[in-house]
Amino acid sequence: MEESKDDHDDGSVARVAAIDIAKATGMVCLRIPHDTIEGRRVQQVWTVASTTNAILELGDRLVCQGVQRVVMEATGSYWRPFFYLLEARGLECWLVNARDVKNVPGRPKTDKLDAVWLAKLAERGMVRASFVPPKPVRQLRDLTRTRTVFIQERTRHKHRVDKALQDAQIKLSDVVSDLFGLSGRAMLDALAAGERNPRALADLARGSLVKKKPALAEALTGQFEEHHGRLLGVLLGTVDHLTTQVQELDRLIADLMKQTTAPYDTGGPSDGDDTGGPSVRDGVTAQELAERLDAVPGIGPATAQIVLAEIGLDMSRFPTPEHLVSWAKLCPRTIQSGAKNTAGPAGKGNPWLKGALGEAANAAARTDTFLGARYRRIVKRRGHAKALVAVARSILVITWHLINDPDARYQELGTDWHQRHLNPARKTRDLVRQLQALGHHVTLAPTIVA
Repeated sequence: MEESKDDHDDGSVARVAAIDIAKATGMVCLRIPHDTIEGRRVQQVWTVASTTNAILELGDRLVCQGVQRVVMEATGSYWRPFFYLLEARGLECWLVNARDVKNVPGRPKTDKLDAVWLAKLAERGMVRASFVPPKPVRQLRDLTRTRTVFIQERTRHKHRVDKALQDAQIKLSDVVSDLFGLSGRAMLDALAAGERNPRALADLARGSLVKKKPALAEALTGQFEEHHGRLLGVLLGTVDHLTTQVQELDRLIADLMKQTTAPYDTGGPSDGDDTGGPSVRDGVTAQELAERLDAVPGIGPATAQIVLAEIGLDMSRFPTPEHLVSWAKLCPRTIQSGAKNTAGPAGKGNPWLKGALGEAANAAARTDTFLGARYRRIVKRRGHAKALVAVARSILVITWHLINDPDARYQELGTDWHQRHLNPARKTRDLVRQLQALGHHVTLAPTIVA
């Protein structure tokens, strides 16, 4: 019989508080041992307003009661004031997924009963904490997510510009690959300023578009009216405003990454520490980690910033790369029943992280590198989507090692790495498949074990 480590440490907590959070209030349940009767517990339930003073007063009360852990359910963004203020008060705060703390069927559904149920689960160690990064990483995450939203909005407004041109019978996007390039933007500004002569607009072409002036003049011939000019001016102004905001966010992100450092456990006792515990040093800034990640195929400076903002700079939260991959939902769930083992859906995961890794995987798949070879090897038998997920998983594993080790650097393995590390049986099967694909009749003899 296999013995589990959970049998020794069940994660139970003697003094616990749970908060069922709403928009304006929070229902608090406090459960602590009875002072005189062994085995009995005292339970108190009350309502707290979600204002700063009320939450600070709640923190003082919980500290006086010796509460060891405060557990709250992730409810929109309303959990943030409770979590941040109680954490600053010195309490250990756990944010738990609502899916993991569902009430049992058949019980009434009220805020009070939800708080009591959450407290009972927490004191018995039946909940797990979600990943909430420290304050500097949270600030970096706010900036990178806002920048991503602004870039998406800018793209949407660029598409609206093309729709306005199509409404006016202007087919500029059929000739110009980038409407907002040097030549395309000059023509758009001239249209918004009142220029209507197709030849005059075509003369604004620069670079390789100079050879396409006749096609440009034909594409710029339409029914562009004053209404379209006013609409185009508004849309161009919005695009320029968003571009300015994105540039400002780039500056703020760069400044914050230079100020944020990653903690590393050196393994020895810290300076002035008589307990002999491990020391923690801050030696690598987030900017240096981003430059390190930039060497990975498919990852650019902006993608590296997003990845660091989403997974943090301290990999002690994820003991192994597999923990990080599982948290990011880039591996299938194992479902086992009897003798049957199947793979279930991975889940949604962090959309900001998965979006950045998807773009990185798509870029790495087009390179002549280890990651590109991995994509081309998997896409033949698993398809495009699953091959991209596999490459994204590899990128995340590489990222874990580059962040976890302060001296790690990316080293390209080469496109033939898989072939060099295949076992002989796998190589033989691959060779047989290649010969069969060429029309040769080749079969493998069965292996007889004495």
